[in-house]
Amino acid sequence: MSDLLPERVEVVGLDHLYLTVMDVAVSEPWYDAVFGLLDFRKTDTAIAGDPHRHYFNRIMQVSIRQAKTPAVHDPYAPGLHHVCLQVADNAAVDAFHRLITARGIQASAPAVFPQYADDYYATFLDDPDALRFEVVARRARRKLYAERWSELTTWLNPIQNVKV
Repeated sequence: MSDLLPERVEVVGLDHLYLTVMDVAVSEPWYDAVFGLLDFRKTDTAIAGDPHRHYFNRIMQVSIRQAKTPAVHDPYAPGLHHVCLQVADNAAVDAFHRLITARGIQASAPAVFPQYADDYYATFLDDPDALRFEVVARRARRKLYAERWSELTTWLNPIQNVKV
């Protein structure tokens, strides 16, 4: 690929993420609590006779459906490792943690994870099938990417060519 990016189409958001769960009836209360606190809305529809729950906000949708074959989630097998949802800032991570643990759902204490970035602040929690979810504060680097997007014109390590 050349240094300058060719004509391209911009993705404006993650439209939806479809997750399979062992038992929709067991997982639904967990997803209701988590996505309710993250200001999502919900629809409950059947597709091809299978129950589905769709949690959506202005940007994206996360759907759950019944798995066809039971299996414990392995984050290190090929496939999905974890789902990370971004909130505005550290205070939002703290508020989410306070609210979700008040509902009896276990989540790690919010903390800085310098191994990821100096300002990486997050909490982690697992759904009933051991799928890891993360709620992270929007980092300075992500803000920079959004604010200075038009300056990031090279494919590999574009931030190196932008004065910060």
